[in-house]
Amino acid sequence: SLSGNIMTKMLSSFNTGGSYEAIGDGYGPGIGEGYDKLVMIISRASGAPVIEGAIKYAAELVRGDIWAVAEKEFAAAKKAGLDEILKARKEASAGKSSEAEEVKAPPKEVVTSQIAGIEIMDLEDGVQSLWKVGIYAESGMGCTGPIILVNESKAEDAEIELRKSGYIQ
Repeated sequence: SLSGNIMTKMLSSFNTGGSYEAIGDGYGPGIGEGYDKLVMIISRASGAPVIEGAIKYAAELVRGDIWAVAEKEFAAAKKAGLDEILKARKEASAGKSSEAEEVKAPPKEVVTSQIAGIEIMDLEDGVQSLWKVGIYAESGMGCTGPIILVNESKAEDAEIELRKSGYIQ
């Protein structure tokens, strides 16, 4: 999930020396089952040309009735077994948290250190796996994708725990 973000950033900011994104239409729409709002994704590095492209892209999606297309595609995916695939993946996920088990967050701390490389679908489970061992963590989205934020003094321990649990390599 991170390679698309990295490629978009690299190609979009190539002509500016990497200082901001000058070419493209952003990162595309956030489309989910049952969504009735169109969310177009840009970053804090997106320049005016990229934001303009994202707005034009959004207009094309609205004209093309993206919601009807998405509904049809989700129905086809479910018919092809998407729910079973996702269920099996969730059950096989390393360090998965039991839905019945409620994990309480440790006392809140300042979180300035970020750990990248976690799959977006495992982000919240990764945070809870740290909570289980007493490390306060929060999920977030960095410029190149999902991140887990922890206190700088616990960053090394958090990374070790996430590796041990299979959330990062």
